[in-house]
Amino acid sequence: MSELSLGYELLLLLFATGMLAGTLDAVAGGGGLLTLPVLLAVGLGPAEALATNKLQGSFGTFSSSLYFIRNGLVNPRNMLLPIMLTFAGSASGTLLVQILDSAFLTRIMPLFLIATALYFWFGPSIRNEARKQRIGHGLFALTVGLTIGFYDGFFGPGAGTFFTLGFVTLLGFNLIQATAHTKILNFTSNIASLIFFAAGGHVVWKMGLVMAAGQLIGGRIGAHLVHHRGTRLIRPLLVAVCILISLKLLFGP
Repeated sequence: MSELSLGYELLLLLFATGMLAGTLDAVAGGGGLLTLPVLLAVGLGPAEALATNKLQGSFGTFSSSLYFIRNGLVNPRNMLLPIMLTFAGSASGTLLVQILDSAFLTRIMPLFLIATALYFWFGPSIRNEARKQRIGHGLFALTVGLTIGFYDGFFGPGAGTFFTLGFVTLLGFNLIQATAHTKILNFTSNIASLIFFAAGGHVVWKMGLVMAAGQLIGGRIGAHLVHHRGTRLIRPLLVAVCILISLKLLFGP
């Protein structure tokens, strides 16, 4: 990467992208839709872009997770099993993506994202109250934690949306609870992926840390919006993020 490509204009762009993505991630997930294209556009290869995205994303999810923990919306001690299985799934996905092409997963993800958008738009209204729990926490950790963790390590965009959907539909959480718990698993999968990408030498540290500074600010802004605006903000953004990610994956380069 040349000095020109790391000039002040690019650094400012990376910082602003990180802040906006951190805000979006804390509210509805999908920040990778913003950050990955930017990292690819400045000349990083797919593996380097994914790895650097995990570096900056870890800071944003840490910031929003810390906010939710301090405000009593989530207790990580009650999530040990999903945290462990999410870590294992993300690590496995990261190891695999370093030796395989992710094009197949990129092609099928729009179908899942469109289904998610349709559910939240046409499905029953999701209010800020508890719903019926459908499965136990152990089975949730094995299915949602492990599989979405794997996807997040392998590719990533939309993982937060899927975590939130799982918490709402399977454990009966309201959207604020689901978003708070999602950030813990998002942070877990980001850290696991970052560790194994770093071991493979794929992380571009300078670019990632500039975006991370923006993520720290954006993650806190987004968490504050969720806490004080509730489902009125989350539901439309969740649908919009699903549709935007789908369009990007269907028609993007």
